[in-house]
Formats: sequence, C-alpha cells, structure tokens
Amino acid sequence: MASGLPELSRAMNNQAWLTRSLAAVWHPCTQMRHHAAPGADALPLIPIQRGEGAWLYDFEGNRYLDGISSWWVNLFGHANPRINAAIKAQLETLEHVMLAGFTHQPAVELAERLSALTDGVLGHAFFASDGASATEIALKMSFHYWKNCGKARKNRFLCLQGSYHGETVGALAVTDIALFKDAYAPLTRPSDTVPCPDARQAQAGETAADVARRDARQLEAKLAAENENIAAFILEPLVQGAAGMVMYDPEYLRLARAFCDRYQVHLICDEIAVGCGRTGAFFAHEQAGVKPDLLCLSKGISGGYLPLSIVLCRDEIFQAFYDADATRGFPHSHSYTGNPLACRAALATLDIFVTDDVLASNRDKTKKLHTALSPVAEYPQVRNLRQCGMILAFDVDTADPAFSRRFYRAALENEALVRPLGNTVYLMPPYILNDAEIAHLGKAVQKALTVALENAA
Repeated sequence: MASGLPELSRAMNNQAWLTRSLAAVWHPCTQMRHHAAPGADALPLIPIQRGEGAWLYDFEGNRYLDGISSWWVNLFGHANPRINAAIKAQLETLEHVMLAGFTHQPAVELAERLSALTDGVLGHAFFASDGASATEIALKMSFHYWKNCGKARKNRFLCLQGSYHGETVGALAVTDIALFKDAYAPLTRPSDTVPCPDARQAQAGETAADVARRDARQLEAKLAAENENIAAFILEPLVQGAAGMVMYDPEYLRLARAFCDRYQVHLICDEIAVGCGRTGAFFAHEQAGVKPDLLCLSKGISGGYLPLSIVLCRDEIFQAFYDADATRGFPHSHSYTGNPLACRAALATLDIFVTDDVLASNRDKTKKLHTALSPVAEYPQVRNLRQCGMILAFDVDTADPAFSRRFYRAALENEALVRPLGNTVYLMPPYILNDAEIAHLGKAVQKALTVALENAA
C-alpha cells in the first residue's frame, strides 16, 4: 500500500516546507537568525523540489540557474542521465561493503584512472567522504611519514594566508579565515602562514608572475629557516576559493615545488574545489608543470552526486607505511570509505570528461562567460574582474554589511543562484551551460548588482 508521502509533498508549497525546515534543520555555515530577519536583510531559504540540467525548481515552479554548482560540486547538471544510469546500475550489484579487508571494482577502477591522470606519479588512493577529511588524511600521512622515517621533529604545517582547507578540527589548523578558525582556535593545533601571491597585489609595472616570485622568496626563507620542523606545505593551486576567489600565477607553484624539494618538505595540493577542470586543466597544478606529493580531491569528483573524497600520494610515502609492524601503518578509517555508489558516480563523471571532450568545450565557454560578465566592470564600485578557467569573480567596493544578502536575494528574484563571499561576487557554474543560459546568468548578475547597490545601507 502506498504511503501517501509523494502526494503530500506535491500538495505542500514553499512556505510549508520553509516552516518545517526552519524548525527541524540546522543549516550549515548559516546564522539561522538571518533567515528570520525582516525585509531586505533576510537571507532567503528556498525549498527545492527537483533539479534538471543547470536549473533548480522549487515547490511552486520557480526556477533558479545554479551559477555556483551547488557549492562547487555539480559539474554536469542536476539529474544527469548518464550519471543517473551508472548509479542505478551499481545499485543492482553492490551498494556498499567495508574497504578494510575487502575491495570492489568501482574503487579499483577509480583509483587506477585517477593515478593515470597524474601520469602514474600519484597512486595508492585513500578514500574518504568529504573535503575536510581529505585534508586531515593528507596532513596525517605527511606527519606519520616523517615519524616513520625517524624525523619526528617534522610535525608542523605551513599554509598560505587566507587559506581554506576545511572545518574539522585538524583541517582548521591549516585554515586561515577568521570566520571559521577563531571560534575554535583553542581546539586546533597551531600552524604557520606565508603570504598568498594574490595577483591583485601587483604594484605598478608588476605582473602576476612578479607577485608570485616576490612572495615565493618569503616561502623559501621560511623553509630555509624552519624545514627541520615543517612536515608539509599545503595550498589551493591557482585559486583560493573561500578567501574570495583569490587568483595567482602558476609561477608560484613551480617555485613552491622546487623549494619543497630543496628543503625536504611535502607539497600538498588541495584540489577539492579547483580540480576536475575548474581552472582549465583537469588538475590545477598541471598548469605549472609540477606534481605534488599528496593530492586532495572531492566536490566535483562525483559530479555533485554523492559524498566522496580521495587522497593520492607518491609511492615513497606509501612505502614508508608498508611494514610488518602495525604501528607503522596508517590508522585512519571512515565507515563509507570507497563507497561503490560514489565511486561509480565518479567513474561516470570521468567518462563524460572523455566522451564530451569537456576541457576543450570549456575553453569556449570561458570566453562566453567572460563576455557575459564583462559589463559589470563598468560599475564604479566594481574592482578586479578576474577569471581562471570556469571560475569568474569581481569585488564590490561597498561598506554595506548586508550587501551579500541583498545581492543573493536579488539574484534569486532574477532566476539565478549566485551567493557572494562577502563583497566578492563569483560564478562557478556547471559545465553544461548553453549560450542562452550563459547570457541569462550574466544579465542576472548585472540586475542583482544594480538592485543590491541601489538599496545599500
């Protein structure tokens, strides 16, 4: 007998689901009071019924173009038929099995294919469920590697100013954004920072590469002075996402790789947000012609379908744990490590990259997205319109503390999901946008910007 729940869902409107959600769900990275704020200061809460392609639909038929890939995860649209089919097929054979003492085809194939994308330099995939977990795994691997090698003093970590690598306690140690870190500072292990080579800091006559070289000298000085205590240097290659889409030149990565080699410090590339084609190459670090020692992947790797993260490492790191002594192993686990459904979604995602020649297609889309967004540069309050592959951003010079909420609301009213990071407006859309959708997104941003600035406090 049918439960009647589908009929109930169809009968309920946005307000009914909004009321139930506010009573029952504690939303992430959200001051819940903002959802109850009056007027233009309110942070909208939108009940979503379904997704199709680049669009999200609420219970009253309103639609929103997903301009930020639902927190940077959705690469090929919602309800993608090829990823759907792959997951459905996997459901018929194996939904989950523990990966300790067992293995299965999707995990093996995914590990092999990801290693091949690094030309075999990185392998030994360690699976987890989310980006912060991947960060913690990479940090623990680096620390434990040096301990196994008899260099236990190498137990500190280095990161860029403004870095973001997750919000679990271990990941917060290498996250340098006050909003996330300060509240839990007493719980975290201290780490050190070096300047971020933000291309916006270029002085008169300087290029982005000049900024990269200037700040890399400070990295070298730090490593030269303290390498005996530093286990690893972790960074987001080319774009620091949560810091406000801070972009920098690949020259910094080339120099960081050279300095880490010189001073025997691991280089960890956090490609959780910038991997999977976001910057124009499948891995952002490819644009510098280097390979890290440890690579963190998540978000888009499953196409935005299921929680999945992976850490890939060089063979020499793996070999340092390969021993008859269990204490020299890597004692880290997750219940859903290597979940077959998530791995199958990731394999389907990689298939789409190949069959659709996505990286080549995206090169055309990056130009069209830039053209669609370029009119915002004419606003006197707009600064630093910038782009790295399928990531576009600009800064808004306003003292209005409610700007981001005003913009977000106005964008929704213009059928677009675009949620600023403070005063930085950015786009990170799915790769399936057609020309009409690109034009729609550009116009929605312009209209939302006009409304947000006109109603600024």
